[in-house]
Amino acid sequence: MRLTLHRRRPMAAIAALMMAATAALVGPAAPAWAAAVTFTNPLAEQRADPHIYRHTDGYYYFTATVPEYDRIVLRRATTLQGLATATERVIWRRHGSGEMGAHIWAPEIHRIDGRWYVYFAAGRTEDIWAIRPYVLESSAANPLDGPWVEKGQLQPARGSFSLDATTFVHNGQRYLAWAEYAGSNSNIYLARAVNPWTYAGTPALIATPTYAWETRGYRVNEGPAVLIRNGRVFMTYSASATDASYAVGLLTAAAGSNLLNPASWSKRATPVLASDGRTGQYGPGHNSFTVAEDGSDVIVYHSRNYERYLGNGYDPLSDPNRRTRLQRIYWNADGTPNFGVPVPDGATPVRLRSHDQPDRYLRHWEFRVRLEPNVTNLADSQFRIVAGLSNSSAISLESTNYPGYHLRHRNHQLWVERNDGSSLFRQDATFNRRAGLADAAKVSLESVNFPGQYVRHREGLLYLEAVPDATGRASATFALD
Repeated sequence: MRLTLHRRRPMAAIAALMMAATAALVGPAAPAWAAAVTFTNPLAEQRADPHIYRHTDGYYYFTATVPEYDRIVLRRATTLQGLATATERVIWRRHGSGEMGAHIWAPEIHRIDGRWYVYFAAGRTEDIWAIRPYVLESSAANPLDGPWVEKGQLQPARGSFSLDATTFVHNGQRYLAWAEYAGSNSNIYLARAVNPWTYAGTPALIATPTYAWETRGYRVNEGPAVLIRNGRVFMTYSASATDASYAVGLLTAAAGSNLLNPASWSKRATPVLASDGRTGQYGPGHNSFTVAEDGSDVIVYHSRNYERYLGNGYDPLSDPNRRTRLQRIYWNADGTPNFGVPVPDGATPVRLRSHDQPDRYLRHWEFRVRLEPNVTNLADSQFRIVAGLSNSSAISLESTNYPGYHLRHRNHQLWVERNDGSSLFRQDATFNRRAGLADAAKVSLESVNFPGQYVRHREGLLYLEAVPDATGRASATFALD
């Protein structure tokens, strides 16, 4: 469920400028830097509960909650970043009386059997908290054109506060999942679908809030979203109040298990995405999943860029400033997803993967830079490409989990350290991007103040050195990931 409004035009202009700056850094002179799809966050101001669907027609379709809670909006673009400036259209408005007359929350758009469906939650004009899940249907080729037919409540109708309906197919069976209150808990339920708006049998309760991080402000599990990979069904959900306490959790079931058996699901004891003061993102949650143009998995979620909690008159449902965000999902060696931290605003970070040891990534550990495999503390291995601190035609690499800290050489060793503003630091932290010395499709980093010396790994650590032979050139070549 929940929020957002639309100050999109100024931010769209800013995003366009930032994308242009990024393009200048990663442009034709250095094709390796353009290998990974990156985004500029936030994608959309005042848009919460975001859902993006990638269709076979070549378009991404994006919908989200608006803060007036009075309509469903939709936009489309051929790229994920293009959604930031795509024209938005209202495809449905709340009723003037009765059901579907209040609190229009958390729309999702899906393509099922040749038709479009939108799932959303709504209350009644005479009882705005009588929230239930509803479904719209359209046979139009372009869902922005409509028309949309109201299929009514999810059937059989739910008898208590319920919301955040989603759908997915696994092993040839379509399922419906949603959140519903029972007592003081908001739980997650799962059922087999007969058609896009009807389920069969008794829904299975597969998750209920039990951990402390799921019960801050309210006892909440809501907003299920499904990603099926590596022989497992992963279901993320959101927990706690919708202030800075909001966080994303993870349920996992084996692909061959009975998904309607609660025992098939295991819950991770800690959140997989939570507020992070270092990156300035608070209350990440209510996510969906999509696939980027390069085939990489992407999590779509919202957060605020300030920290606020329930109390002293603060009501997060009246705060319109949740923003839609994108970031890439990486995969641990055991096949589980790694979401890292909610990344800072601006261009999304990249990772540098070794050319000659392709299972290993450049990362910092106690601020010393090294090369390691399976970096489960993902943000240690993520860096933002920014304009060079001493030369804007070159580049610098800023730490994701320590904004303001940059990759720099000192005594020919590589460190991640805070920018002290000195001329020496700016030079030590600036590199010329070069075609990879061992593979021109990749990249090598040459020091601006020690020309001819490159960032290279040796015995698991990173150094700045000349690389006169094939072994050295291979160790100084990296792929973007």
